[in-house]
Amino acid sequence: MTTHVMNTYGRIPVNLVRGEGIWLWDEDGNKYLDAVAGVAVCNLGHCHPAVTAAIQEQAGQLVHTSNWYGIPLQEQLADRLCALSGMDAAFFSNSGAEANEAAIKLARLYGHNKGINNPSIIVTDGSFHGRTLATLTATGNRKVHAGFEPLVQGFVRVPFNDLEAIHQVAEHNSEVVAIMVEPIEGEGGVIMPDEDYLTGLRKICDDKGWLLILDEIQTGMGRTGKWFACQHENVLPDVMTLAKGLGNGFPVGACLARGEAAATLQPGNHGSTFGGNPLACRTALAVIDAMETADIPVQAAAIGQYIHDKLSKALAQLNGINSIRQKGMLIGIELDRDCADLMHTALAQGLLINVTAGNIVRLIPPLVMSESEADQLVDGICSLLTKYLAIAA
Repeated sequence: MTTHVMNTYGRIPVNLVRGEGIWLWDEDGNKYLDAVAGVAVCNLGHCHPAVTAAIQEQAGQLVHTSNWYGIPLQEQLADRLCALSGMDAAFFSNSGAEANEAAIKLARLYGHNKGINNPSIIVTDGSFHGRTLATLTATGNRKVHAGFEPLVQGFVRVPFNDLEAIHQVAEHNSEVVAIMVEPIEGEGGVIMPDEDYLTGLRKICDDKGWLLILDEIQTGMGRTGKWFACQHENVLPDVMTLAKGLGNGFPVGACLARGEAAATLQPGNHGSTFGGNPLACRTALAVIDAMETADIPVQAAAIGQYIHDKLSKALAQLNGINSIRQKGMLIGIELDRDCADLMHTALAQGLLINVTAGNIVRLIPPLVMSESEADQLVDGICSLLTKYLAIAA
């Protein structure tokens, strides 16, 4: 079939047309258990009634004006996010990449304001921060960089979960102004750092006068069992970026900041035509309301642990499984071989999964999953992997 859509995605051969909760249906009426959630986006599941109602009502009132004017819903959303996160101010964008762009610009201006001519940001191997030129440069994956050189200057790369490497950079580079890191590397393979990693980063930044920028685009909004992953260590960053689950599928991102960082960007320094429009903010407010009402982060912690425990027990004797990593509803099953074709195999079994970093089955289902639905997911994954590893052996 001829299409005029650019060939930028290696799409799975299915057309999804309807969703409800953790389930999706294709145009032929086939039903799928969704363990991808739009890539950790639809935390409340598909077509959540309260979010749907808010979108419908707001679309009939006011969709867009401009950031030239006051937007009360934007102010309300900023208040709610700052209350949840401990931050002081918010800039709204349309995506995670844009939120990270705002954070990068903020860090550079912060450095220039301190008289640093070529401010640098420390980033890590295996990270993913977006597809714009600055964010793909910050991303620690050579495959993402290839073909888009020259890349943006001003980034220093170190291994993830390696505080000593950062100390080494600090000894030899006087122009570092910030560290930008994911609390857990999602696209990189659900890589968990040591328990004191973020605490260590916070201390380094405090000692050096650097900004700690946490990319919580995938880990934020309840995904790991807390509103934000940094809260597991009680670490407060200077800058935090959000998107994905913030709008439950509606495009909205946020760059939150506190202290000196919150006052760095001034009129004319940054902006967005669509960022923080009334419809986006009303949607995000409805998402927060629904999450608070149902205590979704706590539910995500419990169901995520339930899935992990059942998977660990069921797959314990299966050759080919290296490890199972989990924080809340962010779960990675590492195989001893590449397994990208599992996404197609799972589709035929009515299961939507993701494979990242070549050999990691990443499960990022909606956070509203019940125990009985979790049982279905575990049964499906165990059947899938048992058959796959037996054939691939």
